Amino acid sequence: MKSGGCWRCKVEMESGLPVSRNEGHGVLKDGSWFAQFRNGSNPWMARYVYAVMFLASNLLAWAVRDYGRKAFPEMEKLKNCQGGHGCLGAEGVLRVSLGCFAFFFVMFLSTARTERMYNCRDSWHSGWWSAKIALWIALTVIAFLVPTIIVQIYGEIAHFGAGVFLLVQLVSVISFITWLNDYCQSDKLSEKCRIHVMSLATAAYVICVVGIIMMYIWYAPEPSCLLNIFFITWTLVLIQLMMSVSLHPKVNAGILTPGVMGLYVVFICWCAIRSEPAGENCIRKAEESNRTDWLTIISFVIALLAMVIATFSTGIDSQCFQFRKKEAPAEDAVPYGYGFFHFVFATGAMYFAMLLIGWNTHHTIKKWTIDVGWTSTWVRIVNEWLAVCVYLWMLLAPMIRSRFRQTSEVA
Repeated sequence: MKSGGCWRCKVEMESGLPVSRNEGHGVLKDGSWFAQFRNGSNPWMARYVYAVMFLASNLLAWAVRDYGRKAFPEMEKLKNCQGGHGCLGAEGVLRVSLGCFAFFFVMFLSTARTERMYNCRDSWHSGWWSAKIALWIALTVIAFLVPTIIVQIYGEIAHFGAGVFLLVQLVSVISFITWLNDYCQSDKLSEKCRIHVMSLATAAYVICVVGIIMMYIWYAPEPSCLLNIFFITWTLVLIQLMMSVSLHPKVNAGILTPGVMGLYVVFICWCAIRSEPAGENCIRKAEESNRTDWLTIISFVIALLAMVIATFSTGIDSQCFQFRKKEAPAEDAVPYGYGFFHFVFATGAMYFAMLLIGWNTHHTIKKWTIDVGWTSTWVRIVNEWLAVCVYLWMLLAPMIRSRFRQTSEVA
């Protein structure tokens, strides 16, 4: 699995630094951004358009869930809506998600294995916006016309698809952390970055400790809060385990990566506990969370935007999932994997549905909330544990392969 190459290319393109094979692609045609949008000449700009379409689907799903009966009264007249119960609430979210998934899955099938620019599939990915927007709207409308049984089947499949999205996002995050560590330890920057690495690692560990303490204060105020105490304490143990393995003489991966990974797992633990249903005695101010205030609305908006940004960022990390070393890319190679990009957005459509319904198709979600429920809590916790396992495997795998190779040579 490549970790440095994918993020090096991504950072250079995002920062505007020249990359030989993509240098001309960002300026394929002279003219304004609108002209490039109309002509389909800029695949880097195209991904922003897809992100806006994805965000629009998220907002529509939220509107159907929270304000469907007032904003979309016509849905109650549809044959498959059963008086509104089949097109509003949790099932309404699944129908919007189904339409979004269908659109990006069609894009995935039509752009997969695109390797060269200036051909029909490259043009289809970066242009033809009138046709694609019409297709996106049509598939969203069709999703509200299909029988309920199809939506229920999709809801079960969406659990798996959302898990795939979390796994892809996890690998992307760990790849970035590995790339950051390799970049700072390179021959050219190892001396210059030594103080910066120490400062960043120290700050990361301090934030982790402060975060752990604050979670004990906020979410484990009493000894009877055994589950939250277990979550928080086990997170602290995992941070110590990652640091110990990373600093082991045979691994020697430094202190930066376990520190940044520590921030990641503390954040996931915090999200998991925050996903516990309101009214639990072990969550302070839980009674106040039963009403909608400006803080609840801001938290919802931030969570929604964070999910869209995560999907948007992960979508161009296809090189992180190449397990075999390939030759240098051609001059006319595509700047990122189009098929993988649309695959991530397709699974992201399933993921946002799970967040809005709390991973439970029969769970009633309060307005302006996202990812709330015990199922959401355990999904987050398992994701945290899986993140640590993947990180530890990436540290130990080279040593295990080396020892296996030595054993084979002796035999």
